[in-house]
Amino acid sequence: MKIETYEQIMRAQLSRRRLLQGAAMTGAAAALGTAGGLGGFASPAHAQASGLSDAEKALRKQILQIPGVGKGSPTDADYRKVGELCLAPTKAAIKEGEFKGVELTFMGLNNQNTHDFLFRGFLHSWEEYTGAKINWIDLAQADYNARLQQAISTGTIDWDMLEMGAPFEGDVCGRGLTSEMPDWVKKMIDTEDYVNYLKPPVGTWDGKLYRVSIDGDCHNFNYRTDYFSDKDLAKAWKDAGHKGEWGLPKTWQEVQEVTKFLKGKTIGGQPAWGYLDPPKPWGGFGFYFLASRTTAYAKYPGEAAWLFDPDTMKPRVNNPAFVRAIQDVVDALPYEPPNQINADPNETGFAEFLGGTGSMVVWWGDVGAAAKTSDTSVVGDVCGFSILPGSDDVYNSKTGKWEKPSSGPNYAPNLAYLGWGIYVMKKVDSDDKKHKAAWSAAAHLGGKDLALWTSAYPSGFQCYRNSQHDIDEWVEAGYDRGYITSYLDSQFNSYNHPNAAIEPRIPGIFQYYSLAEDELAKVFAGQEKPQEGADKIAAAWEKLTDQLGREQQIKFYKAALGK
Repeated sequence: MKIETYEQIMRAQLSRRRLLQGAAMTGAAAALGTAGGLGGFASPAHAQASGLSDAEKALRKQILQIPGVGKGSPTDADYRKVGELCLAPTKAAIKEGEFKGVELTFMGLNNQNTHDFLFRGFLHSWEEYTGAKINWIDLAQADYNARLQQAISTGTIDWDMLEMGAPFEGDVCGRGLTSEMPDWVKKMIDTEDYVNYLKPPVGTWDGKLYRVSIDGDCHNFNYRTDYFSDKDLAKAWKDAGHKGEWGLPKTWQEVQEVTKFLKGKTIGGQPAWGYLDPPKPWGGFGFYFLASRTTAYAKYPGEAAWLFDPDTMKPRVNNPAFVRAIQDVVDALPYEPPNQINADPNETGFAEFLGGTGSMVVWWGDVGAAAKTSDTSVVGDVCGFSILPGSDDVYNSKTGKWEKPSSGPNYAPNLAYLGWGIYVMKKVDSDDKKHKAAWSAAAHLGGKDLALWTSAYPSGFQCYRNSQHDIDEWVEAGYDRGYITSYLDSQFNSYNHPNAAIEPRIPGIFQYYSLAEDELAKVFAGQEKPQEGADKIAAAWEKLTDQLGREQQIKFYKAALGK
């Protein structure tokens, strides 16, 4: 696709809590602008609940009131209640007590008291009904990749079910370690309801389906509406001689300008801050946040590849686009909150932004879901959302030149991580009872109605089904229409964007990311220059590609890009 063709598509689709809540709705309408979008990308058609039966509608309405929007964080009792209410598909397929005596081991995350903590509650009634018992292996996100890779390399898979992201499918499914999904599970979880980018080839390997999706991932842009409608900040902006009116940044260049401007300012009597970077390594997952600063610079319209050259696997991580993004972080850190160098993504999203520090942060959808439903959030009424900022120009890797689209900024939402899923391990295939039990548990966790609840409350998961884009359903649950439209459109406009950046499902992807994080930490600490650090990352990636087998990696990378 030529950049002119892309431009045609874009034109066609065209006690702080009280203080913050008090100022909330004054600035919301002004700051939100076109809900959910930067750069005029049109909102997708919203799904309707009309395809659901009256009983299904009633169930979804009931679970969305547990505990209720604005009524604080859900508890284990709430998880159990929701899990029990969503058990009907299991009861239709499984006899009571059918799995008595079966024990399953499940490995997953314990981030922010979510993930496995919720699964325990959701599966409580499933265990009581089926007679099966589940044992748990809980991991911090920073420890996940190391634990998984160690087990694979030593042949010591000590779990039957695995919570895993699609990027690891090359490491796990590619080695024949997973069980193929039975047809009855496909029907129970309604895979046709998935958003398109999560349908095959995602979740598959060699044409076989292995994944029950429980999440759809993209990074979106979270911002404070009160900041960008504040009259005092608007006056200070104008007085300082900045071009244009004070308002929400639409490009990363503007994010930098706003971040530098806000240092030393106040809002509501509190220190004002701009963008929040997470420089601290995070087990490979922190690389996504640099990538989200990069995609608008590096993802050329119509070209799927942006991390590697698809014909040679030569890294692009040291090209001018990536180096610019790294330099952006280095330049912004002195204008961010004190000790920001030691902040990882959990710190920026949950401790800082939801706690009232900072005006802009990139994260997965968890921030928006928690803003109005978590006890720790003080920004629920002053939160706005969009796709990631764009860039005034984009780097063309084929010509080695920067290009400025005539239609305006280049946008390239980062579909980071492709979402979490549940995978059953092949080791259970030899035991029919255990095999059926594991897939039944996975299907319960990936149920259509349960998915609605997990996207509405703090869970670690965001929307991944078309049926979750029914604005009226969310409004009836207690969400403000403008807020939830902005939030959901930031997700679905990212999923459906014509220039979305999708990462490769290749073996070793988190080894690449971890190597990058280690070197980036030195750059952010001032020990290396951005180009120097980027060159070292590229060299390390080249070495890893040779270790894994370059021809194999090229084959897998092209397959992941749809070539």
